[in-house]
Amino acid sequence: MKEKIQTLQNIVSRKGSTKILSFSIPHVFKALQLLYRESYVSRIRFEKEIHIGAGAVKTLISHLKQEEIVESTRSGTFLTKKGLEFTKKILNVLPRECTLPKSSAFLGKYNHAILIKNYSTRIKSGIEQRDYAIMYGANGCTTMVFQKNKCTFPGDEKNCLINNKDIEKIILEKLCPENGDVILVTSASNLFVAEISAKNSALWTLASF
Repeated sequence: MKEKIQTLQNIVSRKGSTKILSFSIPHVFKALQLLYRESYVSRIRFEKEIHIGAGAVKTLISHLKQEEIVESTRSGTFLTKKGLEFTKKILNVLPRECTLPKSSAFLGKYNHAILIKNYSTRIKSGIEQRDYAIMYGANGCTTMVFQKNKCTFPGDEKNCLINNKDIEKIILEKLCPENGDVILVTSASNLFVAEISAKNSALWTLASF
């Protein structure tokens, strides 16, 4: 998976590009998620969903084309066969995300959860995940490991959501975790910041192994 994240980095920092970019790895990943769900995506849709300007969208598409991940027609931009295979491999590891309401477990105004499949043995204390989330404006990031059919903190076996059954229910229904999975929840005062910081934390977790 490390090489997949390096490809995302290559898309961001294409050789020969002299522009100061307003997008980075998590923005590219969000673009790929959007392309994977829909047949064609317009530039206006990219602007709205990824929260970057028209010029940045044009550059992003150009960089994706140079990696032969996308092509474009009048109908919009679409994933090539290579792009579909590439995106699917990442989504096999990061298959589901969801928003969570404010609670005693997650105090942010907005909370975004992302699932990492089969990565529990590669998580230490969760400090690294928090730092990667804060880089993108999050107030914090909670790392949980799903083991023995419950959410726990790294290095612990107690159900960390024992007093938050409503939150636990949402996580189980929306993320469908299995034993050995990791759940990252980032908190922020802005909905998009919560999402993009969760993606950044998850992607850099994959890049570390």
